[in-house]
Amino acid sequence: MPGIRRRRSGPALVLGTMLLTALTACATPPTDGPVPVGGAGPGEPVTTGHAVTVLDDGDGPELCLGAMAMSYPPQCGGPALIGWDWSAHSGDHEDAAGVRWGSFVVTGWYDPKQDRFTVRTAVAPDDATPARVDDALERLVTPCEAPEGGWSVPDPARTTSTALDAAVGTAMRLPGYSAVWVDQSPNPTEDPDRMNDPELLILNVKVTEDAAGAEAALREQWGGMLCVATAERTEKELMTIADEITADHVGMLSAAPDGITGTVRVDVVYDDGTAQRAYDRAYGAGIVQVVSALTPVD
Repeated sequence: MPGIRRRRSGPALVLGTMLLTALTACATPPTDGPVPVGGAGPGEPVTTGHAVTVLDDGDGPELCLGAMAMSYPPQCGGPALIGWDWSAHSGDHEDAAGVRWGSFVVTGWYDPKQDRFTVRTAVAPDDATPARVDDALERLVTPCEAPEGGWSVPDPARTTSTALDAAVGTAMRLPGYSAVWVDQSPNPTEDPDRMNDPELLILNVKVTEDAAGAEAALREQWGGMLCVATAERTEKELMTIADEITADHVGMLSAAPDGITGTVRVDVVYDDGTAQRAYDRAYGAGIVQVVSALTPVD
């Protein structure tokens, strides 16, 4: 389905209030042509590892490994499934408006040249099925050491939602800007009315230059807890890498710059290490993190 599988993620909203993102790095096209994705031959079965959507909108079943439009029925796309039989999964899928879909842990063989997946097994998830791990919140930590005496709010009068929004806007205009996010670990409550309390969060900003000047500029607006740290790459540099990869990669699901970690995450259908090695050579080891949706069967 056009526009569904291949996309680049943009900045994300953190907790409904903050623009979260930071992007970074230099950029040289990784190859003279598209970066190939590793293949899995007939003797190398692979698996989704966790439940993914199988969908058939009338053009044949597909294994949805990338983005999904949350409409009803849903919309998504992926490798064509060979050997799929809906009758073998009666009761494990839905049917609406001519579309059939369901969630399954699928194992089989992937042909990257044809973008086809031959099914060996497909099992509907149960309570023991591993869930897809989302480590987004784990990255939202504060890189600065706690001040002597612990984190505290220097100026409560300027620790408001309005002041926070203004500080975020200032951060994104700083020279060498890389990332801005909030860390809510100081918040001791799970009360939803206090989850975005400006006095119970740490505003984090990363820049590649003049961290002291950046902190001074932010303190003109923000009176709450603040951490300004140094990054290796700017948002613009990481965005450039993500744009190049989006244009040059075959078999890509998404490319998303992440200024918090100073990397670009590239999600692909399957990589046997070919793409990771190519990006390591082009941009430096670890700058691009290739994540394969399909993994070898243990």
